[in-house]
Amino acid sequence: MNWETAQTYLGLGDTDMHWVVRVFLIVSITLVINFIVHRLLMRIDKQLERTKTPWDNVLITAVQKPAGAFIWLVGLSVAAEISGTEIDPDLSSLISSVREVGVVVLLTWFILRCISESEKAIVNSDKVKTNVDYTTASAISKLLRASVIITSALVILQTLGYSISGVLAFGGIGGIAVGFAAKDLLANFFGGLMVYLDRPFAIGDWVRSPDQNIEGTVEHIGWRQTRIRTFEKRPLYVPNATFSLISVENPSRMTHRRINETIGVRYDDFSLLPTILAEIKSMVTNHEDLDTDQVYMVNFNQFGPSSLDFFIYTYTKTVDWRTFHNVKEDVLFKAMSIIESHGAEVAFPTHTVHMAENGKLIPSTPHTSL
Repeated sequence: MNWETAQTYLGLGDTDMHWVVRVFLIVSITLVINFIVHRLLMRIDKQLERTKTPWDNVLITAVQKPAGAFIWLVGLSVAAEISGTEIDPDLSSLISSVREVGVVVLLTWFILRCISESEKAIVNSDKVKTNVDYTTASAISKLLRASVIITSALVILQTLGYSISGVLAFGGIGGIAVGFAAKDLLANFFGGLMVYLDRPFAIGDWVRSPDQNIEGTVEHIGWRQTRIRTFEKRPLYVPNATFSLISVENPSRMTHRRINETIGVRYDDFSLLPTILAEIKSMVTNHEDLDTDQVYMVNFNQFGPSSLDFFIYTYTKTVDWRTFHNVKEDVLFKAMSIIESHGAEVAFPTHTVHMAENGKLIPSTPHTSL
């Protein structure tokens, strides 16, 4: 089949075949340019992985997909203009508007990808020497993304010929109505903002509230609610506005754990008590897992109903819950060993019964009961 036969078969004249060929060439060139740019960016990204800074990789990773989409946008818009001019000359203005809006959308996409990749780099990259935690990075990222999306929407409206001042005025009036209708939603939003700014807790912290039955590990901090995983492994969703009304304790930020135990010895061991207390205090002072820079005390406390009570008050160096209980167990075992080494015993509840004989009260043998 020759050229003239193809034209006759397709029902196309010389002019029609010319713009079809041009459209085909433009699409082919766009495909080749997109392939070359994609391969080039991938190679540059691999080379930049060797550098000490992650920001060059962030830029290249963020630009890869928007760059390909931009190349196709330009190529297809040019091809559409060629074909549209031949079919309907009025389509040129529509194609131009679509191209302008597409450029704004792609630029917005690129900026959003830069923000997301920067957040990942700050939190996860070993190349970034910063103390910014995941919660702060996530909050800043969300604020920046919201700002970029709102700005892009206004630019698109301006590009399409809408008045920005009218949109802003309508937004102000509508904002008042929305504020009254969704006051709880706004309260949760500003509650989440306060959590991000004040940072009473972060993701991964163990929190609890003495005011309400809230205790667990923080898994996610959103703009409306915070998800807490309880120790029963159940998710607990707390509206952010709640945190402005209740007290929140963050045990994850404790510096020490406290040992505060009361031990009683028998009244029969009264004469041994000063020596026992001195040895237990020496044991606490020299214990490698106890922080003696903090307040620590071993003192006789009170005359109990059936025992002479003293207490051990000290702080451990560790804040790990399991390690703390191991240290506490060791301290109590050593205290019991010291008591036993002096022939004394840890007291348990007892009572003495006095029986009358010939009108006189005489003490009976002490009777003990558990």
